Amino acid sequence: MIRVLVAGLGNMGQSHALAYHKNPDFQIVGLVNRTPRPLAEGLEGYPFFDDYAQPLAETKPDLVCVATYSDSHADYAVAAMEAGADVFVEKPLATTVADAQRVVDAAARLGRKLVVGYILRHHPSWQRLIAEARALGGPYVFRLNLNQQSSGPTWEVHKALMETTPPIVDCGVHYVDVMLQITDADPVEVRGMGLRLADDIAPDMYNYGHFQVLFADGSLGWYEAGWGPMMSDTAFFVKDVVSPRGAVSIRMPDSARSDDIDTHTKTSTLRVHRVGQGHQDLSMADEPGHQDLCDREQAFMARAIAEDLDLTRHMQDAVRSLAICLAADESVRTGQIVKL
Repeated sequence: MIRVLVAGLGNMGQSHALAYHKNPDFQIVGLVNRTPRPLAEGLEGYPFFDDYAQPLAETKPDLVCVATYSDSHADYAVAAMEAGADVFVEKPLATTVADAQRVVDAAARLGRKLVVGYILRHHPSWQRLIAEARALGGPYVFRLNLNQQSSGPTWEVHKALMETTPPIVDCGVHYVDVMLQITDADPVEVRGMGLRLADDIAPDMYNYGHFQVLFADGSLGWYEAGWGPMMSDTAFFVKDVVSPRGAVSIRMPDSARSDDIDTHTKTSTLRVHRVGQGHQDLSMADEPGHQDLCDREQAFMARAIAEDLDLTRHMQDAVRSLAICLAADESVRTGQIVKL
């Protein structure tokens, strides 16, 4: 049984804790959050700590789940590995490329398993989209976005996230990771633009942004992300992969809501268009929901430990996707094209 310590009890932290709670491969030895907060049903009885260092030393976990804010990911992950634990860390892996590489280097040096929370890698519909796109062959145009018309508590969560991370980085790493799985090519340059559309975020932060990334094989990607009550909920979820031979697209129902967490992963229908052959709609009914996907992520974590899976490509892509998104942020702030 894998003894696990969960650090950070926001939406994702509690979802991962529930996955450990339900999975007999795991035993939760502690929950960590800086302040007490209401817990999901089933989590109330576990030991609670408001400081990370104490339970890391006292409970001696086999695995640490790092689901805190992004600026603590690298330090928490490295500390866990140095204490003898494997690590599951929420995306993004860190807030700088140097810190992300520091975590990956620590995993290699210490022989620890490191899995980054790219939830779409465990989603059967996104796995199918990637397979269909790769079958078409490149070069590719990636047209991806995720805008959220957030208000009330959801907007408060987004404002808290923007204390360290803009939307094009926080959400973008997911979708750049999808680009990397499809093209296999190295990124060459990034161009970004952004705008501050809210008075209640920091003067140097922006809640809307988009960027373009060019790849060595000629592929190019566009990603857009915006948060806040002012965002449009029209065309908020565009997911197209286009090649010379056709396209693969996610088609969402009109009832989809931009701030619904399940909407961010569900696909409803995949449309595969082939030049000269028309299109085929693939129903993605009975897709896993958000909690089911977290369950699958942690089942993969258990398998990675038990079967000693080689996670080298996974870790490399985590660093590369972060590097692209951080280059986009740099481009937004400087107005310059960033070469990679």
